[in-house]
Amino acid sequence: MQAVPPPWADARPPAAPRPGPWPVVAAVLTGCWIVAVTVFGQAAGWLVDQLLLGLGRDRAVWLWPAVSLLTVVLVGTPTVLLALLPRSAAVRATGRAWLVGVLLLGLFGLLRAVPPVHHEAYLAGLAAMAVLAALVLRRLARRPTTPAGTPPAASRTDGPGAVSPPTHGTDGPGAVSPRTDGTDGPGDSSGRDAGDSPGATGPARRARFRPGPVTLLAMAAGFALLLPWAWLGALGGLLETVLAALAAAALGAVAGVLLDSAFWDRFAVGDQPRPARLVLVGGLVAGVALLLIAAGAGQSGAQLPALVTLPPAGFALATLHAAARRRHPAGRIPAGPARWLVGLAAFGPLAFADPEEITLLLAGSRDVPFWVAVAAGAGLAVALLVAVTYGVLLARPRGRTPRRRTAAVTAAVLLVALAAVDAGPGQPGLYGERLFVVLREQADLSGLPAAAPGRAGRDARAAEVYRRLVATADRTQAGLRRDLNRLGLRPTPYYLVNAIEVDGGPAVRAWLSGRPEVARVLVSQRLRPLPAPAGTTRGTDPAPTGPEWNIRRIGADQVWSQLGVTGTGIVIGSSDSGVDGRHPALADGFRGGDDSWFDPWDGTRSPTDAGGHGTHTLGSAVGRGGIGVAPGAQWVGCVNLDRNLGSPAHYLDCLQFMLAPFPLGGDPFTAGRPERAPDILTNSWGCPGIEGCDAGVLRPATAALDAAGIFVAAAAGNTGPWCASIDDPPAPYPDVLTVGAVDAEDRVAEFSSRGPAPGGAPKPDVLAPGVGVRSAMPGGGYGTLDGTSMATPQVAGVVALMWSANPSLVGDVDRTRRLLRETATPATPTYRASDPADACGGLADITGAGVVNAYAAVRAAR
Repeated sequence: MQAVPPPWADARPPAAPRPGPWPVVAAVLTGCWIVAVTVFGQAAGWLVDQLLLGLGRDRAVWLWPAVSLLTVVLVGTPTVLLALLPRSAAVRATGRAWLVGVLLLGLFGLLRAVPPVHHEAYLAGLAAMAVLAALVLRRLARRPTTPAGTPPAASRTDGPGAVSPPTHGTDGPGAVSPRTDGTDGPGDSSGRDAGDSPGATGPARRARFRPGPVTLLAMAAGFALLLPWAWLGALGGLLETVLAALAAAALGAVAGVLLDSAFWDRFAVGDQPRPARLVLVGGLVAGVALLLIAAGAGQSGAQLPALVTLPPAGFALATLHAAARRRHPAGRIPAGPARWLVGLAAFGPLAFADPEEITLLLAGSRDVPFWVAVAAGAGLAVALLVAVTYGVLLARPRGRTPRRRTAAVTAAVLLVALAAVDAGPGQPGLYGERLFVVLREQADLSGLPAAAPGRAGRDARAAEVYRRLVATADRTQAGLRRDLNRLGLRPTPYYLVNAIEVDGGPAVRAWLSGRPEVARVLVSQRLRPLPAPAGTTRGTDPAPTGPEWNIRRIGADQVWSQLGVTGTGIVIGSSDSGVDGRHPALADGFRGGDDSWFDPWDGTRSPTDAGGHGTHTLGSAVGRGGIGVAPGAQWVGCVNLDRNLGSPAHYLDCLQFMLAPFPLGGDPFTAGRPERAPDILTNSWGCPGIEGCDAGVLRPATAALDAAGIFVAAAAGNTGPWCASIDDPPAPYPDVLTVGAVDAEDRVAEFSSRGPAPGGAPKPDVLAPGVGVRSAMPGGGYGTLDGTSMATPQVAGVVALMWSANPSLVGDVDRTRRLLRETATPATPTYRASDPADACGGLADITGAGVVNAYAAVRAAR
């Protein structure tokens, strides 16, 4: 029988000098540099993304390609030197593996130029690019077949992704050549353990798809790493999930080629078997390589948890390779373990977390960012536990690899546990985005008959507007709705904007975009569920003892005391995160009935609010006890924000409800009651592109509300002091009164958004106090907040006082806006760079007409 040297045997001549310690020191320093640069670059890139989002600026398409290319330059230079200069084969293999990893990072990072709203396109690109990279690496790694009898350790290449040639030496009768199939060693074609006879039964084709025990243990580790994501995350749509699986599998294929048998054997070379060296040193090197792959895998935000969970898998892979090498010292180890373990580990953050929800906008509560962080921490703990467990069981000098049956049972148990976790405490199902289809024809609201002054005239106008809108939608949507129902796409029709929301991905979007009656198709965001409620935001301030400073500043308390007007007879509608209907400052003002509350997100039957924003804003409009401008007015409410995010469809749900309220469960098309529409709407929200809106999507809605005689106030936004930052609907529209914020000294708040609006129109229209405003919070408490959101309801309250003082003014929106502007008081502008020359095109684009004056406006209205 011909002897085959073990893989750790040194193939060089005995007289060759051993390398000094400096290559190892250089490798350690390079590894630390790679980790520092990569982690800092990925975190900084995400923070810049979030900063631009918070400031309302356009997304920088060049950001992530620039970050990736800079990382390639900073990291690639030392890795090239490490891959070429040292005499140590292990150090050169280290450098080459890291060099390939950083090149993959640069390549994958280019894909982040794809907007996050098109997540399916990004995942498809990642899958295709990773498959191409795996094929290229595999082709580059091919080498000529080794002559018979040549020891494997001496014949292997030391480059990253190198594939060892098969060994044709025989060990005696019945021995067969090593395979590259799914088995774990030569002659193990049926997945049998070492005790089984070589050349065992089973056709080779069937054996190719039958993993051996080491690959099964890698699958078990991958299932374990998926457990936190199945528990704490939620899947997207069907296509999104399939593409995430393909991308993860492709990343696993890349890891299988990069961390192949030749790579691991470089860390087992020596005079004696050293599994500890293989696990510790090889695991560290592999972990850094996986860190680089993880940094490039996933849209902005989704790669951050992978930076935590994927690198520790390097130690588990090293342990599995040591076990496989012990079982088959002369054979070539397959790439199956790396493919399965890395692929499953990458699938978690790619599939179970929406990158658009990994945002600082949701970081103030136990929302998606919190649960992603928990999942990443749990994944890190699981990865370390797997590495330690496998190390203790498999990498000991006397350790033994379990039989295939034992490994298969372990993998099966963890797979069943994964399914049970997802179906039990997890969030089973698919939660993909929907599509918002805007039709070309919108209702013609011109030529409305002249209305009588006051509420009767307003109600008649609202009824006619409602009739025209519904008739247009029914006529133009009929054929499209039939086709959508036949395809099972669950259409939800709208009339305030002639539009339909449907299920579907890129293919459905392309089909709809080609239909002649369709103007455009937008993505309507859908939040994925949380493993536990985010919790209710509560206030900690004491209850006010009199009119708040902002109430006194605009003179609302004088209107109450001197003019005897509190807003009686007027109804204000709030579209926001909800309202705590039991709050003592708000409970008595609720209009009641079956058509005063609507929650399209969760279907709640009575006014509730977990976020707190809606309770605070409505309190500033109608709250009692000194917090509201019009405490005698009534209110109705609708939930258009869930966890501080919305979508075009849900914003429209609430605006429709405000034009023609309907009973719970009623059809907005047939059960609407325009005569029950509130008089004034306060809207402290905006719909940016990340939520699916474009500049004009809600324009027909505000035009219809204006035509119906419903006064619409909207927050300017908190993206100042940038000029032209009033750009998210509905604030830029000419038929809404856009409200900015001032502080107690009438200085424009630096965060208050500025004009001009798109098209050049001056905005904001007026200002109101928005810094340090105390109002109601859920649970009966009070809190102090800043923002144009706080200013806007105060203006709605002033309009309520004006219309209460002069009921004939109800529905006369144009005259009301004019009176507000004419009676406003001057405000002190602020500038982006303390430079008066930076006036955003004109003073009116910073201060508008000035700060609203409730006392002067009510007197003028009378």
